[in-house]
Amino acid sequence: MGILFDLAALPITGPLKGLVWVARKVAEQAEAELYDEGKLRGQLLELELRLELGEIGQEEYSATEEILLERLRIARERRAADNEEEQ
Repeated sequence: MGILFDLAALPITGPLKGLVWVARKVAEQAEAELYDEGKLRGQLLELELRLELGEIGQEEYSATEEILLERLRIARERRAADNEEEQ
């Protein structure tokens, strides 16, 4: 009975399952970009350069730096956790 129900419901559940799969992939990609250590280090360097050039003030620099450093910390924790899982 389970197989028959799955086949009968396929026109409804098929697109829904596909949409959920796409949403998960988009979320995974966004998360990977958000916590990419190389990009975060580049953003920190760019932020420091903008401060030195006078494009931003110390207050904006400090606030943005805090956010980027927190994301970098999370990225490193995730990488360490992934390495532990692989072993």
